[in-house]
Amino acid sequence: MAGVDAGRVTVQELLRWSEALSAIARTGLGFTESLYERERFEEVLRVAADIRMAAAAEIDASLPDGVDNPEAVVQDWLRTVGDGVAGYVTPKVAVGAVVGNERGEILLVQRADSGVWLYPTGWADVGYSASEVAVKEVAEETGIEAEPVRLIAVLDGLRMGITHVPLYSLVFHCRAVGGELRRHPLETADVGWFPEHDLPHPLAGRERWGPQAFAAIRGEDLDVLFDPPRVPAWREAPATSPEPPAPPS
Repeated sequence: MAGVDAGRVTVQELLRWSEALSAIARTGLGFTESLYERERFEEVLRVAADIRMAAAAEIDASLPDGVDNPEAVVQDWLRTVGDGVAGYVTPKVAVGAVVGNERGEILLVQRADSGVWLYPTGWADVGYSASEVAVKEVAEETGIEAEPVRLIAVLDGLRMGITHVPLYSLVFHCRAVGGELRRHPLETADVGWFPEHDLPHPLAGRERWGPQAFAAIRGEDLDVLFDPPRVPAWREAPATSPEPPAPPS
């Protein structure tokens, strides 16, 4: 393909391509009744599974229990296939909260499963609004009571390289209004307030969301941060951040 440098392909790109191929194939399986098309879509799943296994091995990425070979990955994907609209595969939705205090510090949690630091974040729950999820996650993970101020970012987790699960993250700026620091006994290893010049390590995706987060905490007037369109959509510069993935709880 003209203009593409194969040497610049990153592991994160391979994982993203694998998930995209898988989603296309599973969506096709959800909408077709043609045996021929089903066979072709299942073949695409096998190609995507080979890519997934090769990429995961490069970074020692964890896979679901029992999913330790390409065919097991295919079967795991096939179990998620639905019919019609229910079979349309889309990214999951996560909600994050950038919480600041009167000293201009940010509230961060250390993931118990990976040891990576990030602002409080979790999967969107049915029946909750996005801002309600933000408040709930902050309280559960840190013991701090938070009040949403504004939406500051809509980010693609796969593009940031902070997760292996396809997701869009809605990030709210919140202010702390009460409570006391108290880590969740299962989800978090540590919690704390940190100034911009003294952040913990490893901190997932800091280069992407950090400037936006602290600008919001300082009260600056800013637009919502989002991922710009790529040209072409399937290529991008290699990720510069060495931070390991930190999926939401």
